[in-house]
Amino acid sequence: MNTDTLPPATQRHRPTLFKSFFQGSFACSTACRDEGKRVDLVINSGHDTLLNKDYAQLAAENLLTARDGARWYLIEKQPGEYDWSTFLPMLHAAKKHEIEMIWELAHFGWPAGLDIWQPEFIDRFAAFARAAACLMRDEGFDAPFITPINQISFWSWAGGDVAWFNPGVTGRGRELKQQLVRASLAAMRAIREELPAAKFVLTDPLVHVATAERSDASQQNARQQHEAQFEAWDMLCGRLQPELGGDLSLFDVVGVTWYPDNQWYITGEPLESHQPEYRSLSSLLEEIWQRYQRPLLIAETGAEGDKRVPWLKYVVEQTSAALDNSVQVEGISLFPAVDYPAWADARRSPGGLFGLPDANGNRTIYEPYALEIRSQLIKMKQADRPSPSESTPE
Repeated sequence: MNTDTLPPATQRHRPTLFKSFFQGSFACSTACRDEGKRVDLVINSGHDTLLNKDYAQLAAENLLTARDGARWYLIEKQPGEYDWSTFLPMLHAAKKHEIEMIWELAHFGWPAGLDIWQPEFIDRFAAFARAAACLMRDEGFDAPFITPINQISFWSWAGGDVAWFNPGVTGRGRELKQQLVRASLAAMRAIREELPAAKFVLTDPLVHVATAERSDASQQNARQQHEAQFEAWDMLCGRLQPELGGDLSLFDVVGVTWYPDNQWYITGEPLESHQPEYRSLSSLLEEIWQRYQRPLLIAETGAEGDKRVPWLKYVVEQTSAALDNSVQVEGISLFPAVDYPAWADARRSPGGLFGLPDANGNRTIYEPYALEIRSQLIKMKQADRPSPSESTPE
């Protein structure tokens, strides 16, 4: 056999970017619903009063990297005046429990009285981001991971196309996306001036849109809808609408959110795993890796109730397959780390590793989930051991 014609063997990627591969993600949306009611999930989950306990429980399960948020609407109630009393405890608790944090600065919410459509929104957000960076630096966080604006594409659709939450309009999704991109870029530049070693995790849903029809028109429609998921990332890195100021040097980590309902037909019907048009997570991870050649983080993933464990098994299996193909996936963040009443309808969302607190402020761990995470940690460590051929000879 002529081995010169064989394709080169792929080498499994070994994640090293974050302190831990398995991570926890706290619900920290502060969106306002269409009736004007703000839903602060940090408060609703009890996380605001249980920071130390929540971070300690994560650390006890060896989840040493986590996502959490600085709530802009509470910090800057008056223009240019910052009250850090809700954020400093997070910084201190993270340091105490040695949790590496990915800080979100805007998760579907902003201060009252600020018009998101005006240039002032960009200026105020950039100034807030700079102030937050200075605070982090003063508190000893010299190289933090930061998500300036969480899930720009989803926010643009939910707030600008279907009026699901703020700004609560329709037909302006593209305009909102552009505005959020401008604000995000301005914030990242301000942060880098204060913290040159900061790294940005830019999050959005990873989806697949398909059609069962074979006509050219339907196939093209599906491709266009599928490609639309990349618009915000393309804007941020300067591939699309470079006049917005996109910059590849700010494009550090691609964070994807991935849930059981992230695949659908162009008609809007859900696409199930048994249907032929369904795509594997590993293939979607490889697609986005090939497109951007940047480290990937599954920044949110999870399912509810007794579906948590099988869903995690599937995600880990698919991520492992991607790692085997040299795709640079650096971690899986479980959402939510703690339960919360769902922001959309206030029902309990039983999807966390830890439940809602009892009257004494104690959370019950969902043991089947915890056991599966521990088992997967062991398997991942075994898979990442170098083979004898890769070992350095003595």
